[in-house]
Amino acid sequence: MRNILIIGAGRSASSLIQYLLNKSESEQLHLTIGDLSAELAERKTNGHPNARAIAFDIFNETQRHEEISRANIVISMLPAHLHYEVAKDCITYKKHMVTASYISPAMQNLDELVIANNLVFMNEVGLDPGIDHMSAMKILDEIRDKGGKVKLFESFCGGLVAPESDNNLWNYKFTWNPRNVVLAGQGGTAKFIQEGTYKYIPYNKLFRRTEFMHVEGYGRFEGYANRDSLKYRSVYGLDDVLTLYRGTLRRVGFSKSWNMFVTLGMTDDTYVMENSEKMSYREFTNSFLPYHPTDSVELKLRHVLKIDQDDIQWDKLLELDLFNPNKIVGLRDATPAQILEKILSDKWTLNHDDKDMIVMYHKFGYELNGETKQIDATMVCIGDDQTYTAMAKTVGLPVAIAALQILNGNITTPGVQLPINREVYTPILKELEEFGVVFHEKHVPYMGYNPQNVAS
Repeated sequence: MRNILIIGAGRSASSLIQYLLNKSESEQLHLTIGDLSAELAERKTNGHPNARAIAFDIFNETQRHEEISRANIVISMLPAHLHYEVAKDCITYKKHMVTASYISPAMQNLDELVIANNLVFMNEVGLDPGIDHMSAMKILDEIRDKGGKVKLFESFCGGLVAPESDNNLWNYKFTWNPRNVVLAGQGGTAKFIQEGTYKYIPYNKLFRRTEFMHVEGYGRFEGYANRDSLKYRSVYGLDDVLTLYRGTLRRVGFSKSWNMFVTLGMTDDTYVMENSEKMSYREFTNSFLPYHPTDSVELKLRHVLKIDQDDIQWDKLLELDLFNPNKIVGLRDATPAQILEKILSDKWTLNHDDKDMIVMYHKFGYELNGETKQIDATMVCIGDDQTYTAMAKTVGLPVAIAALQILNGNITTPGVQLPINREVYTPILKELEEFGVVFHEKHVPYMGYNPQNVAS
């Protein structure tokens, strides 16, 4: 039996673990699933004879060495900042490693050692980053193979609620870490290149600069810019591209509504609010508004945000219970962002029968034989239930498939790397189609930059 050590048994690991358990007989696999919660790890084994669940503490050096040394390959589903300790041990014991996380500077610094030991450290092989890299590189390589020159590349991805579970005015529920949603866009100015001109969007303007698109069968969406769209320019071989833009997808209208929280200051995570544990939702809202001896909280907020009582934005705020004097925050020494997360979680947590949805949208503009062309590629994946969500499938399955491909000697190029080479993305994308992760390509007239597509 070949041993796979999986560290971290959270929500994103469910489809990953199930895939490998289903392959365990034919591929002669034995899984060790380690998590701080032994109970959670045990649940993920589903009582399978080829799996062992253990309580695993990443900071227990003796245990870490013992488990990594007996594995053939290590899959780390830990938070990104914890991969480094695992990576060092994988080099010591000469074990391949797979993660879904962005490559940190510390991880990149291990590249020479990883190559010297002929190891594969595959990173960014989840959803975003992951499937976005692979699906984009497949089409970019096909364009170049035909002699085409890429002029435009735009890529969007969003974790959303499936249409059948979409029952609030925001058309949104949390399908991944709520804190990351609340803090989205902070910590730096968004930057990209549009028709050869560098563009910058500060956080306070981010959610008012959106691009609209239509996905057949699923309606209209909007995208706002990611922090650094230029990060992968060289990686994708797009140093000379005129337009490069990466963004996050939401349903149309979400960004304009979210901007109300930004304007008020509710997404701020830099300071603690006094007496937050005793604060009501109404008091929290009022704390961002000017004092007035007679005006109500509702009236002050409408005045500050310049919205009328019959505006849908007002209805969205009412739906969140922001003016409820009886609901208590109950969080000690909390920042505004933490309190907002608590308020939103009351309303945006997926119910037991709800399903989530992943939408990915790529645009490729290129020149071939003197003609300018465009390909739009879209992927929609809907979850099965609250265990095997679309998020768990699209994050976990490519990780699992990559690990098995490495284990079977089909991916051999050593080093700290992304899944952007054909030997990596071709088999992974092909197998993902069996699980409903399918990209539909459509040739459309080249649009380039169209100001009518962008909200002011």
